[in-house]
Formats: sequence, structure tokens, C-alpha cells
Amino acid sequence: MFSASGRIAARAARGFAQRELSSATSKGPQRFKVLGIQQIALGGLDKSELNKLWVDTFGLRKVKEFKSEKENVDEDVLEMGKGPYAVEVDIMQPIDPNKSPKVHIPALNHIGVWIDDLDAAYEELEEMGVRFTPGGVRKGASGHNVCFIHPKGNEKSPIGGAGVLVELVQAPPEVIKALK
Repeated sequence: MFSASGRIAARAARGFAQRELSSATSKGPQRFKVLGIQQIALGGLDKSELNKLWVDTFGLRKVKEFKSEKENVDEDVLEMGKGPYAVEVDIMQPIDPNKSPKVHIPALNHIGVWIDDLDAAYEELEEMGVRFTPGGVRKGASGHNVCFIHPKGNEKSPIGGAGVLVELVQAPPEVIKALK
């Protein structure tokens, strides 16, 4: 059993720890905002299986097809919802399943989030120790500027996506207005 003074000290320590934790976790980025989900990307060896579910069964609209030898991807860009609230669903298969990147492993390839100021986000996150994939900010398959947070941190940049590839996507003005 704790004495009264021991219980008071324990409560004070818990309160201090909770204040420290909440101030450390609520700080967040300062120069940019994450606005919402922009996309999910799903991979398989044959995207026709994904098409059966997402297009034929769920009724999503195919808005674009994209192929890139460099990125080893044959991709259909689908959309659910409308306007600034639309979410992109990318269904992908590798052009060569033996080459990297292997867009079919894992099957949930990556998640994309709308960012209000991608250049500020890239700079600030890099300063915070976030590891990005090679290539920096560049034009993505849907025409928006993008960059990717690596699934794993390393010694130089210890913060990664905790096992998930995360795509940061520059939100266009109408999305920023709708979601901010």
C-alpha cells in the first residue's frame, strides 16, 4: 500500500507525464496541414481481379489509365465520390513481377493524403527526420505533385511510415477550400 504522500506523488507524476505526452503529441506540423485522404492504392499480380470488385461490383468510375516502366506499374485510376470530396482508388499490377518496385507487395500498396502546402511539408518533415523515397517532389500519375514517405526509417532519417508507404499529394485550391 502507498502512503497518502506516496499516492499524491504518484498522481502528480502521472499528471506531469500526461501533460508532457499531450504537449509532445499535439504539436504536429507548423507550416502545412494534412487535409484528408486523397487515395488508396491496391496491388495484385493481375488487376482484373481488383477491377471485378472495385468497378464491376462497387461501381467506381475509371478516370485514367497509367503505365510506367520506370515505376514498374500498369495502373487504373478509379474514383469514388465527387468534386473535392472524391477519393482516388488506384488498382495496380506490376509490368514485371520480378522487378522493383513490386507494386503488388503488399496488396495495400500505399495510402495518399492531401497536403495544403507540399513543399513546406517536405521541408519541415525532412527537418523532423522523416525518410522520403528517392525522387523528391514530382508529378504523380494523376497530375498532382507528390512525394513518398518511405515505409521504414533509417539511421539518417529515423521516421518512416511504420511499414506503410505514404504518399503526400499537393491538394488543388478547390480541395484546400473544401477541406480546410
